[in-house]
Amino acid sequence: MARAPAAYTLPSVTPPQDLIGASPRRKEDHRLLTGTGRYVDDLMRPGMLHMVVVRSRHAHARIIKIGVEAARALPGVAAVFTAADLPEIKRSMPAAYGGQYKGRPFTVPVLAHERAIHVGEALAIVLAETAYQAADGAEAVEVEYEPLPVASDTEAAARLKPAVHDWPDNTTLPVSGSYGDVDKGFAQAEVVVSEKIRHPRMAGMALEGRAALAYHDADTGTLTVWSATQNPYSLRDSLAAVLELPAEQIRVMVPDVGGGFGPKGSIYPEEMLVGAAALKMGRPVKWISGRGEDFLTTGHDRDQIHVARVGFKLDGTIVAVDDTFLADVGAYPVEGESLTLNTVNHFCAPYRVAHFRSQGKSVVTNKTVNGAYRGAGRPEANFIMERLMDLGARKLGIDPAELRLRNLVTPSLMPYKPGLVYKDGTPIAYDPADFPGSFRRALALIDYDEWRKRQKHEKGHRRIGIGLSCYAQGSGLGPYEGATVRVDPSGKVYVIIGVTAQGQGHATTLAQIAASELGANFEDVNVVAGDTSLFPFGMGTGGSRVTANAGPAVAQTAREVKQKAQRVAADLLEAAPEDIRIERGEAFVVGTPSKSITLARLALAAVKSKALKPTPQMPRAEPGLNSCTYFHPATVTWAFGTQAAVVDVDVDSCLVRLLAYAVVHDPGRAINPTIVEAQLQGGAVQGLAAGLMEGLVYDEAGQLLTGTLMDYAIPRSDDVPSIPVALTEHRSVINPLGVKGVGESGAIPGAAAIVNAVEDALGELGVVLREAPATPARIWQAMQDARKPSR
Repeated sequence: MARAPAAYTLPSVTPPQDLIGASPRRKEDHRLLTGTGRYVDDLMRPGMLHMVVVRSRHAHARIIKIGVEAARALPGVAAVFTAADLPEIKRSMPAAYGGQYKGRPFTVPVLAHERAIHVGEALAIVLAETAYQAADGAEAVEVEYEPLPVASDTEAAARLKPAVHDWPDNTTLPVSGSYGDVDKGFAQAEVVVSEKIRHPRMAGMALEGRAALAYHDADTGTLTVWSATQNPYSLRDSLAAVLELPAEQIRVMVPDVGGGFGPKGSIYPEEMLVGAAALKMGRPVKWISGRGEDFLTTGHDRDQIHVARVGFKLDGTIVAVDDTFLADVGAYPVEGESLTLNTVNHFCAPYRVAHFRSQGKSVVTNKTVNGAYRGAGRPEANFIMERLMDLGARKLGIDPAELRLRNLVTPSLMPYKPGLVYKDGTPIAYDPADFPGSFRRALALIDYDEWRKRQKHEKGHRRIGIGLSCYAQGSGLGPYEGATVRVDPSGKVYVIIGVTAQGQGHATTLAQIAASELGANFEDVNVVAGDTSLFPFGMGTGGSRVTANAGPAVAQTAREVKQKAQRVAADLLEAAPEDIRIERGEAFVVGTPSKSITLARLALAAVKSKALKPTPQMPRAEPGLNSCTYFHPATVTWAFGTQAAVVDVDVDSCLVRLLAYAVVHDPGRAINPTIVEAQLQGGAVQGLAAGLMEGLVYDEAGQLLTGTLMDYAIPRSDDVPSIPVALTEHRSVINPLGVKGVGESGAIPGAAAIVNAVEDALGELGVVLREAPATPARIWQAMQDARKPSR
């Protein structure tokens, strides 16, 4: 039964001067809640054409002919283009569109012209005066195919042909990590648990699908592309490579974005196509994906199959872990080895393991390409390890919570160094933390002991189960982010950054950091992002990296501006710079706050002030109250968290009800606790959805069977109970703010917590769930399998 949500009190509009750790209202929300937000589909340009993409209906087929004459004759259709009509899109391909690894070359076509290798691959575009006319034109395009053999099953594709590309087989990008002596470790094991477990393929399901609008300014030569992307700089550089334009001649702008979750960080053909079409037609071109189109073309993630084993001593101590896995990456391995390396490095992350080995391969199939969906390789590792922990607890006769406590990395071992090297080339060393303490906090938050007592009395057709899942997450990957901070003569403070937001609250969190470091009023700080013409470089939003990278850049830049303001104020107030304080937007001499100068006046004076001449302490002689710096982290931060779930399983109907859920996370230092908690709650809902309902299914012909919201279930409000969140803060040593990643964290442990809870409810029946989600059909089948006599 879902619990009623707790009463919510809006935080103060005017926060205290010490803004770090406060929760002022989000700056973004007023315009979004009042309908004045602006998304790509809200943008209009005079003479704009609408683009619809003609897509392959086959998962693998040779393209014999594309007939466009009937479409071109329809009312309102301005043009129909195939690859033959747009030679510019075949000039060159950027790194995001192709690569090679040990004899495994591949190129992602902007428009397929010889062969389609997944359903939904772009074959042609139709441009028309209205979106409806463009859709009619796309329906009229006739494509003649010669179907080819399809590789749709991951394990079969890894073993056999048909080959998706011109490779000896369908595997690529092997990854591995190890330390200790695994064979020696298993020789010492007294109990071994081994299973083959699969994490389902999933879609990011952002509320707003992908979208783009392009137009060319003939006077300046600038091609402007508005896009709902998480990575405007990669998009700019990809457009420059494909269209053979200077990057400085391309301006990428990002308006409000209705969710991203990782897949929108990839580069897709449609953005190349709107750019090419706008240049060719001399008119603006807009493309908006529909929900079905988004299912078919936006990157999927999570599809991994593991064969893993864990060796225990009788007291529950882990002595060895061994894992091999296949990752289905779809038609093109566009994400490289990044996601699978995450799986290796996070497999047993929160636990002390003396001997470890993990080996994985990517497998190409005739499915939609993979993308980095929230967590990006970490939820898969967590799902396998945490499932094996529960199976081990059952076999050992030890409570699952107690088994975890006996193996979690302890504070005395920090900085814990497991023996692996992160994908940035740096040996892994954990940040200060208290894993067991945080875990106990989660047990208390869910009321673990009380649920265990209730479980003993539930012996009818309804069974209670409790599931736990722990993780340690490498977050905040570099290599850098930067920021410009500028005080305007109006007194407003502008923070210009290279990372964009898709709902995370950057405009609030980074404003808090800037206001706190500079001494400005929070209300006067404006964060500006999403325009490649205003800030030169950025590495994109993803990997739980914005606060850990852009945050320190903003802080350092704001401090530099404050130092300049203090020098200008000292000159005007006839005092030493070290005696100047700046608080709430005003500068004054210590001890005489009544005599002050506003930041607005200082900004005006700073343009000509002699106080800003170079000194040994401040060698740069830049006029005005502005500065720009970049922060380069040495490596990632490591955050720890736990989630706990309580479910009710009806053994007759196999229906699952989520009764309670709790989240504990160590963010290092919560800049805005309310935003941090909301991020964790949102991620938790996506994680528990993986455990209960979400999963993409393809048939043998490579057709997506779950391509609508009628078939692909996502959580509704009545599926989710109140989710209490507790933060346990242990500051990171990797960045001066002490922050750790949060954005992806909530989505990592949910699938394991849910499936562990369902299996815990049915433990007396001997049920083992080897795949998520725990749907009634899958639970029923597992119950039937448990009844079969063992061979």
